[in-house]
Amino acid sequence: MYQEAISSWKIQRVIEKHSLYYNPAKTEKLKKKRRRNQSKKRITELKKEKRQGFLVAFDGLTVYWNGCKRYILTGIDVYSKIAFARMYKTKASSNAADFLQRMHYLLEGKIENIQTDNGSEFAKYFRDAVKKLNLVHYHSRPRMPQDNSVDERFNRTLKEEFIQLGNLTYDCDIFNKRLTEWLIEYNSFLIDLL
Repeated sequence: MYQEAISSWKIQRVIEKHSLYYNPAKTEKLKKKRRRNQSKKRITELKKEKRQGFLVAFDGLTVYWNGCKRYILTGIDVYSKIAFARMYKTKASSNAADFLQRMHYLLEGKIENIQTDNGSEFAKYFRDAVKKLNLVHYHSRPRMPQDNSVDERFNRTLKEEFIQLGNLTYDCDIFNKRLTEWLIEYNSFLIDLL
C-alpha cells in the first residue's frame, strides 16, 4: 500500500517500544484474573426444593491440637440432614475432591446441587470433580455464614458433641474411624426422627 520497505530492525524497535513481547507468565496471570472475575452462581439464585439430594452444603473446619493443625471437611444434605465429615492433614482441593466423591457415594449419587463457601479448598481439583459428576456448584456470599446455616449448625454440633468430648487425635486414620462411628449414630438418629 505505502510501497515502503520495512526492515526487521524497524519491526524490532516497534515491538520494544510498545512492549509487545509474548510473556507466558503475564498471559497466565491475566487468564487467572479473568477466570476469577467470572461471576459465580450464588446460592441466593437457587429456588430450593424439599427433597433429598437437591442441595448438599459443604464447609471446612480448622482444628488445632498440641501445636498441630488439621482440617475437617463437612457436608450435609440440606433437606434430610444426612451428614458426613472427614479429617485431612492439608487444606488441599484434592482432599475436597476426595471428600465430594465420598459424599456422592454416601448419598448413592443423588446429589444435584452443591453449595460451598469461597475457600481455596473448593477450587481446581474440586471444581474438576464437580464437572465430572455433572453437579451444579453454588457459592455462598462472602462473609455471610447464614447462607450455609445448615452446615454451620452441623459444624457446631460436631464440635460440641464429638470433638470437645475428647475424641480429637493427631492421627487422621484413628480420628476418622471414631468420627465414622459417631456419624453412623448421628445419621441413624435423624432417620429415626423421620
